[in-house]
Amino acid sequence: MQQQDISMEQQDNRPIDEVDRRIILATQAGLPLAEQPYDVLARQLDLAVEELMERLRAMQQSGVIRRIAAVPNHYALGYRANGMSVWNVPDEIVGELGARVGALEFVSHCYQRPRHLPLWPYNLFAMVHGKTQDAVEQGVEQIALLLGEYCRGHEVLYSKRILKKTGLRITG
Repeated sequence: MQQQDISMEQQDNRPIDEVDRRIILATQAGLPLAEQPYDVLARQLDLAVEELMERLRAMQQSGVIRRIAAVPNHYALGYRANGMSVWNVPDEIVGELGARVGALEFVSHCYQRPRHLPLWPYNLFAMVHGKTQDAVEQGVEQIALLLGEYCRGHEVLYSKRILKKTGLRITG
């Protein structure tokens, strides 16, 4: 597993102070790979763990930090076939269907996107991971069964190379 991802997105125009800035700089490439990453980080920043945690919570609640999440390296874990499945489902229930699809163990992320008619009728996207392309196809078949009558068409777009996934970065 890679380091954890801390994605930043300031939403409330609240200025960050120097300590928050140091926390962001220290975490934007990931948390330390340690049994107690927040303890290590607090020591590096010369902060109490409680203060670090409270500041991270406050920045997340205010929208400065969007999320703190693990970012697995699927290729390193043996999942070499990756397909972005795209689905045409009714807009009225896309959220409900997306939640069900996103809960599947082989789907790493699932989200709604706008259609671009007439060329692109798809509004639900789900990344399917498998060790082989056949495994991805089986996952796509499971999604199609789950969507049932609500599936009005789909495609699978396969990854050809790994792109570096990072969020917004600030410099010192």
